Amino acid sequence: MTAIPMPRLALWCLALAASLACSAAQAVDWSDTALSLRVGNAFREPFNPQDIRKNIFSVTHASGYKYGSTFVNLDVLQSDRNDPRALGDDDGAREAYLVYRHTLDIGKIRGSDLTFGAVRGVGLTLGFDWNDKHDVGYNSRKRMLVAGPTLMWDVPGFLNTSLLLLSESNAPSGAFAPISNVQGRYTYDLHTMLSANWGIPVSRLWSFEGYANFIAPKGTDEVGNDTGAETNIDMQMMFDAGAALGHKKNIFRIGLEYQYWNNKFGNTSMTTAGQGFRATTPMLRAEYHF
Repeated sequence: MTAIPMPRLALWCLALAASLACSAAQAVDWSDTALSLRVGNAFREPFNPQDIRKNIFSVTHASGYKYGSTFVNLDVLQSDRNDPRALGDDDGAREAYLVYRHTLDIGKIRGSDLTFGAVRGVGLTLGFDWNDKHDVGYNSRKRMLVAGPTLMWDVPGFLNTSLLLLSESNAPSGAFAPISNVQGRYTYDLHTMLSANWGIPVSRLWSFEGYANFIAPKGTDEVGNDTGAETNIDMQMMFDAGAALGHKKNIFRIGLEYQYWNNKFGNTSMTTAGQGFRATTPMLRAEYHF
């Protein structure tokens, strides 16, 4: 796959946002589409001992209809020179990462109430992850299918937890020798992920949001190393700046975000010689919703 210029990726993001905004007006009970920017100086990548600055532009869409809900997020990530695009290059790596999830509400499909205890609904989640990264070493081409049950909890805002089966593969084309020997697409073992995502109002202007993924080992990697259990927690406190200035709620928001990612992509301290397998990254975040 050839490199996609960043200006074209940005145009694709805007086109996706426009498409989602148009479709949101049709046959849905609710919808929310947002453009966001987040910036952090302490990202890490496996095998890289450096802290990396990344600017991440995102298009996010969530909507609900009679029988379920849809979530789509596209991140476009630009690294600084500590995560170079090529050997000796001052340009940083470029990446696009797409997540799609669709949750069917079993109770609504059956026309029966499946609430019990603190659970307000039971669903089935299906989806995929797709990424394309251009960097000096690995050039990830991840493809992942996900499926599994979801519990929707009775809380202010929302809290969903899912147990998902993951089918993941990659076709790296990086420069360093062990990876360049991989021919075609490498498929990992089937593995599971316990996932949670939430958006909880704290007050009229503040909300606590995020996701947490706890991922089981996925067998051996492309060169025969054992992968490790992975933890990825991303959470933010968001302030409704627009509403604070007297405008409509949930239009312009700013906040602080923090990500903890251990054994990133299944790499461990043993397989990376202790370099870049764990990231603890504070970020600034701004969002515009429409």
